[in-house]
Amino acid sequence: MNNTPKILIAEDEPAIVDTIVYALELDGFKADSCSTGEEALALLEANNVALLILDVGLPDTNGFDLARDIRGRHSIPIIFLTARSDVIDRVVGLELGTDDYMTKPFSPRELTARVKAVLRRTTAGEANLDKDNASPHPHFAVYREQLQIRYHGRLLTLSRYEYRLLELLVRSPSRVYTRSQLMNHGWEEPDFSMERTVDTHIKTIRRTEAT
Repeated sequence: MNNTPKILIAEDEPAIVDTIVYALELDGFKADSCSTGEEALALLEANNVALLILDVGLPDTNGFDLARDIRGRHSIPIIFLTARSDVIDRVVGLELGTDDYMTKPFSPRELTARVKAVLRRTTAGEANLDKDNASPHPHFAVYREQLQIRYHGRLLTLSRYEYRLLELLVRSPSRVYTRSQLMNHGWEEPDFSMERTVDTHIKTIRRTEAT
């Protein structure tokens, strides 16, 4: 039972929280909830949370800003849950490194299915790590379980997308990738992002390695 994934729900509407908690627990997950961004950050620091379901419209903060803050501290998977269905909001959410995006009203069964899918993807990535965290590049060490990369022993500060891009490049240092190939590897829904976004992330990775 201790290995049961814990899902944190940051949502300020009690009826929605109750619905999500019931659906998650019915599928065997543990569920915890909070109604503010401040509480969410505190719970993420204090608990071993497997995934965050995040409402964009929290009373004390914008969910996009909170996701950006979380991405600077954690590599936890994030699913946005929001009443905002505009494509631009969906793009912004995915560009911030969130893993999925659902709009209200929603199906609780679909939400739990998406939670499982995101956790399968992240678990599959972690399972590919060899015992010594070795990589073909002598200056890099890749820790897939923690979603971390070290360069000359120094831990790099990377968003989820930056981690995925650099992990791919480190794994095959002599291979040349097109922007489209990088998008397909790093983004769950590449059609919602622009290819030039890859350039921005690569520039950030280069600055990170140089500092």
